[in-house]
Order: sequence, then C-alpha cells, then structure tokens
Amino acid sequence: MTAPPAATRRLRDHGHVIGHFEPGPDNAITDVPSVRVGQTTVLDDTRGVYSGVTAIVPPARVVPAGFHVVNGYGKFVGATQVMELGEVETPVLLTSTLSTFRVADALLSWVLDHAAGPVTSVNPVVGEINDSWLSSVEPRPVTAEHVYAALDGARGGPVAMGNVGGGTGACALGFKAGIGTASRMVPLQDGGPVTVGVLVQANMGGELRLLGRTVTPESLGLPRPGPAGEQGSCVVVVATDAGCDARQLTRIAARGVLALGRVGAGYSHGSGDYGLAFSAGRGMLRPPDLDQVFRAVLESVEEAVIDALLAARTVRTPSGRQAVALPHEVVGSS
Repeated sequence: MTAPPAATRRLRDHGHVIGHFEPGPDNAITDVPSVRVGQTTVLDDTRGVYSGVTAIVPPARVVPAGFHVVNGYGKFVGATQVMELGEVETPVLLTSTLSTFRVADALLSWVLDHAAGPVTSVNPVVGEINDSWLSSVEPRPVTAEHVYAALDGARGGPVAMGNVGGGTGACALGFKAGIGTASRMVPLQDGGPVTVGVLVQANMGGELRLLGRTVTPESLGLPRPGPAGEQGSCVVVVATDAGCDARQLTRIAARGVLALGRVGAGYSHGSGDYGLAFSAGRGMLRPPDLDQVFRAVLESVEEAVIDALLAARTVRTPSGRQAVALPHEVVGSS
C-alpha cells in the first residue's frame, strides 16, 4: 500500500521566484543541517484509501521549540508541553485525524526502542489534517508499521511532495494538495548565513492566490473538492540552525502559520491551523536578524504551498469523489 514518490516540476522550474532570499541546495526543510524527513504513503486506489505519515526528525534528541495556534479546531498531541517547556523531545509526525493517537502511541514505542536507558516520561509530538473526504472507507489506516517505516527511513536530501505521507489525502485552496517544502539561506548581521526550512501539510480552505492573481477551480472549469462547508487544516513546521530561544521560536512558528494567508488560506471555524518551530542551536537572535528569519519563513511557506499543489496528482475515488490537481498551465513561464 506504499507508493513511491513521483518527480515533479516546482514553481522555480517554471521560472518564478518568490521573495529575495536564495533557497538551500534542495529547497527543502532538510537543507537545515542534520534535519531528516521520512514518509510512508498509505494508498489503495481500488478501495479508496489515501493517507499516510510524515516524520520530521530534528538534529538532536531534545531541541528548543515554539508552538502557535491560529485556529484550534484540530488535534496536536504534545502541544501543551512544547508551549510550557519550550522544547521538542521526539520527532514531529504528521498524519490524518483519526490515526493521530495510533501514530502517537507508535512514536512512543519507537522512542523507547531507541532509548539509551530507562525512560519514565516522554512527550510525543503529532499533528494532523482531516483527509476523510477522500479517504472515507477506512478511518484509521495508518499503523505502527507505517510509523516505524517513516522514522527508520528518514534522511536528508530532497523531500517528496504532493500526494505523499501525511499529505496523501489532503486538499487545499480548491485543489488536490499535500506535502510541500522549501528553504532559504538567510544572511545575518551577527554572522551567517543561517538556514530556514519549512514543511507544510496543506489541507486548508480558501481561494488560491498565485503570482498576484486569484485562481479558483471554477475559473478553470474544474470541480471543487471537499465538503460543502469551509473546512480544512494545515500544519507548518519550521526548522532553523539559527540560535533561538523558545520565545523567539514561538514567534517564528506564528509567522509560519500566518504565512498561509499569502496563498489565500481561509482560517475557517472548522480548521486546525498550527505552527511549530524548532532550532538546531541555542541562543538568541538580535531583532534585525529575527526580522530576516521572519521574512524567510513567509517566503518559504508561500513557495512550499504552491509546490505542494504543483506536485499533487488528481485523485478519483471509487465512490466518485475527485480532487483535481492544479494544472501547471496556470503557472506558465516567466
């Protein structure tokens, strides 16, 4: 039930650039040193199962972190301890709504299996989006085996996007969506450059703002996926090797989820919109340098969402539902 990722053209391959900072070598969250990503795609077209799990593995067992909620209609296991202590002590996993608790339990088992000694307490961190409109036949398709495969397969380098991992059944802004990622190299007054990378699990409502114009499925003569009500969720994970404390990372996480507004996110009542940021280093950024990191997050999230849409593939379920991918023709070439 696991499908290999497919290569796709990204926004930059069409000649368009968002923002001013240069991306890292892979334009991915894995450009942040020692950050790894693993994904397991749970896919069965004959039955109509479209789900999975995405694992983001920080560079150390415990890293400083911050968390921000724009709209809390969702589930984010471990959020209160991240907010209270300002740190993440496990990989960050993204999955589907009803698989959240099974994934959290499997993550806990994986941490215990890899612990150097006895563990008396651990805070698994798991976010989710609701993919049940497409993946309605089996409410909890993700198993511990899928979680272990994502974690054990986590690595640096390019990250598969679109219909993969925790984004397999996602729809966003009127089109099939999924996982997106991007990065920026940020010059600092006090040294640098540092790297800022984001990974977005895009599943939100709203109308797509693309290269200065609004693009809707209706304007392209395409059906709009999803339930009649404006629903959806999105998780933005930000990683950086800049030295930041928990307070600064909380502010960075806020910019990550608020950046979704640049591409048209609706932040509706039925949406869980969450941002989490962690750092590979400790310290504090001076305000001018923090501003630069904020700017890099805004640029990266916008590009990551668009790349998620461009990477996605149209899904037609056995029950007749369909989520149409964004046609590349609307991007064109600059």
